[in-house]
Amino acid sequence: MKKLFMLAATCVALGSATAAIAAGDATAGKAKSALCVACHNPDGNSTNATYPKLAGQSADYLNKQLMEFKSGARVNAIMLGMVATLTPQDMEDLSAYFASQQITRDAADPALAPAGEALFRGGNLTSGVSACMACHGVAGAGNPAAKFPALAGQHATYIETQLKAFRTMERANDAGQMMRGVAAKLTDPEIKAVASYIQGLQ
Repeated sequence: MKKLFMLAATCVALGSATAAIAAGDATAGKAKSALCVACHNPDGNSTNATYPKLAGQSADYLNKQLMEFKSGARVNAIMLGMVATLTPQDMEDLSAYFASQQITRDAADPALAPAGEALFRGGNLTSGVSACMACHGVAGAGNPAAKFPALAGQHATYIETQLKAFRTMERANDAGQMMRGVAAKLTDPEIKAVASYIQGLQ
């Protein structure tokens, strides 16, 4: 219980920091986004559930991910190739563009949503899993100041993949190993349920 409160307090503290003002130009980003549309679609709402929706995500979070794909802090062979020629300004511009778009919403699986909502809002006190909303917000809108991503409306398949990657330590670009710590305690059914709930979160 104490660990859950500490995690929540950390999220709140990080979120209270002053948000960095994105230096990107959304208009310039749109012009540069041809590289991205094959997987993420022109408006950042990917129709392939294995690729994340970028639309409406915070510019600071998107920029962080692009920089970490380029540095190797986040490993993905496809994205490594995509960012290879991008300059820091290109990444800021692309981030600003996709952040300016509106995410499209999907539905949750009605059979999974109740368990997913319980985990998202209350965590699992027995296993020590903290509530997702502690860092990602009650509505899943994220915390831009802390660079915690918006989750609401994201593809369930993508969320599942990322949670499992954090659980196996395949993905390791989370501050203070926060996501790795949470994911390590999640079961496959819990991951599936919360991912579905997130997909339908309005």
